[in-house]
Amino acid sequence: MEGFSHILHVLTVLLLLVIIFIFSILAGGLGPDRMAGFDPFIQYGQWATTLLYLLRFLTFIPIPQAIFNFCGLVMYNTHPPKPKLKTSTLFGPFICFRVVTRGTFPDLVKKNIEKNVEVCSRIGLDNYIIEVVTDNVMNLAKSPRHREIVVPAKYQTKNHTLYKARALNYCLEPGINMLTDNDWIVHLDEETLLTESSVIGIVNFINDGTYKFGQGVITYANEEIVSWVTTLADLVRVGMDYGMIRFCLKYLHRPVFSWKGSFIVSNAGVEKQITYDFGLEGSIAEDCFFALTAWKEGHQFGFVDGEMWEKSTFSAMDYIHQRKRWVQGIYNVFFSPLIPYRYKGGITLMLLSWVFMPFTVPNIVLVPLFPLPMWRCVNVLCAFMGATMLFLFIFGAIKSFSPRRMGWPKYVFLCFVPIIIVPVSMVLETIGVVTALCTTKKTSFHIVDKQTVLPKTVLPSTAHTVQHV
Repeated sequence: MEGFSHILHVLTVLLLLVIIFIFSILAGGLGPDRMAGFDPFIQYGQWATTLLYLLRFLTFIPIPQAIFNFCGLVMYNTHPPKPKLKTSTLFGPFICFRVVTRGTFPDLVKKNIEKNVEVCSRIGLDNYIIEVVTDNVMNLAKSPRHREIVVPAKYQTKNHTLYKARALNYCLEPGINMLTDNDWIVHLDEETLLTESSVIGIVNFINDGTYKFGQGVITYANEEIVSWVTTLADLVRVGMDYGMIRFCLKYLHRPVFSWKGSFIVSNAGVEKQITYDFGLEGSIAEDCFFALTAWKEGHQFGFVDGEMWEKSTFSAMDYIHQRKRWVQGIYNVFFSPLIPYRYKGGITLMLLSWVFMPFTVPNIVLVPLFPLPMWRCVNVLCAFMGATMLFLFIFGAIKSFSPRRMGWPKYVFLCFVPIIIVPVSMVLETIGVVTALCTTKKTSFHIVDKQTVLPKTVLPSTAHTVQHV
């Protein structure tokens, strides 16, 4: 089985190299110079040509991300075999799967708890509990396998932290926290589903004992797909998990480009030491703020084997709101004086890419309509970046969809549909970026719909937690 996974990895890398080669030819980096003798200043005029060159060179801002993604995809197996337990599940550190929710979707949370308990039971995990941290009482059935923590409306942190960070910090308070410093916390979103591979990966990661923090891969197309547009647009996130996130955590052992807010494996003692009381500036992207703070304090990170499942947003508007929240959260972290700038190199590049996205996305149309003479090295770099970013979508589809579940014709079709969806994804991202940058208040929080069938009653909020932007 391992030999077959290595063959799949080699084929995947070859596909990536073929796409880069094709892009290099199309971009003019290889082959005859099709722009020889062409003078854009005569053809387009001085000001238009200067503007076109400026817009073209702005597309090189995400080059570091492309390089990190390439390294992660090439250096490590893109089709790793299912992890195997290295030790018994009966005698390990205590694991707390912590889910933070507003309490708006109680049926969803209860259903996912049942599924996650079943997964843990299948692999024989016994030393664990699922904690649901909520603003509204959910009346979970009493069980030794789960615990409901209701955050009081009057609870206020020392630094007036809000939203999810406030709830996470409440769990660390004396009298609420039931964990010892040797226990472990696995942070999940309310829609996150465990898989056998992810639980095995978590147990192996914890028992290895090398790192205090880790994260693994999340896919978004394993269950019912509500919106094909947003699901296909989210395929790039799967590619980035296997690319730059894996490279940063597995090779550099640092969250250079931050990490996700779910599938976080954290030592309870160290988390209690860092806390989540970051104030307003750490209330939107608390995951990013926490990761950079842990890095600042000298902790190293690792990569966790296995995959968890989530769903993409249910509509294009929720997709835009989600991206808007990410931009605003990273913006607040970037300008926080609590984290030195030497730890912000990755998020600086992310912010620059977002800020200039409204000016770089039009190149999708401008490049074929207004070709420009370029040095071959520039064309090769442009081809490398474009091909790598496109491949992240294709690879995300390869990992997210299953030919056994949907048949080979549909599977192959879905693996190449991202070629069409990339422009749509970039436009939606750009709208989210523009709305984020144009919003003066960057400390509001929008919650996206996570349940296909809404509950008959929606409980009113009892805390300063989630409000529509």
